[in-house]
Amino acid sequence: MSDIDLPLADRVAAVTGAGGPMGRAVIDRLVADGVSGLALTDISGRRLDATVASLAETAPSVKVASLRGDVTRGDEARAFADQALAGLGRVDVLVNLVGGLRSPRLYTPFLEMTEEQWRATMDLNLMPGFHLIQAFAPGMIERGWGRIVNVASIVFGGEAGQSDYAAGKAAVASLTRSLAAEFAPAVTVNSVAPGLTRTSVTQNMPPEEAERLVAQGMIHRMAEPAETAAAVAFFLRDDARFLTGEMLSVSGGIRPHL
Repeated sequence: MSDIDLPLADRVAAVTGAGGPMGRAVIDRLVADGVSGLALTDISGRRLDATVASLAETAPSVKVASLRGDVTRGDEARAFADQALAGLGRVDVLVNLVGGLRSPRLYTPFLEMTEEQWRATMDLNLMPGFHLIQAFAPGMIERGWGRIVNVASIVFGGEAGQSDYAAGKAAVASLTRSLAAEFAPAVTVNSVAPGLTRTSVTQNMPPEEAERLVAQGMIHRMAEPAETAAAVAFFLRDDARFLTGEMLSVSGGIRPHL
């Protein structure tokens, strides 16, 4: 195969949230696109081990460095970055997948929200990127090539009952634009904005709620993780080098806006 067939040939990628459905889908796409190395982390050691074991069977030629960790914490994010750089030599691509809600409630009215929940949501959606972009971007800039993809959400423009999550994802979108300006031209920084996607969160969603959300789109179904992974992969290609500071919605026609 040519490098056109393998757009990430000889590149090394780091992926957070590597044990979840979205992480597995992104990893599968990275492998298909030719990465030579993968640095993987997840807060669940069990899920991370399953991902690494699967890669050993399906992609034995790909070198893997993995470490269980909570990358909202500076010390654990740094330990992961140190292991990745020690084991793989460099990181060319960073895909920040960690985010979401830590509340057991999918919707919390703002006037019922605790400060603890607000801070936890902001930490979950912003701190992993803060820590790992600071860890990996300097090397990308020094080498003159890098790709960073953050995960926002179609609710970043505001969603009743999810003020914490929407605000956190709006911050992710803003951070993406700011860093695109700071890191250009060597490193591109873009984001994807998924809509309702078939993950462990949506599997536990009340059926009537899932039906309501699906009905809002033009394509009346949930996205599959591989469809969001394809959007991530689009930004990583060398022929996407003129795209930076952009957001690509993977939402079945629902448009995010502010």
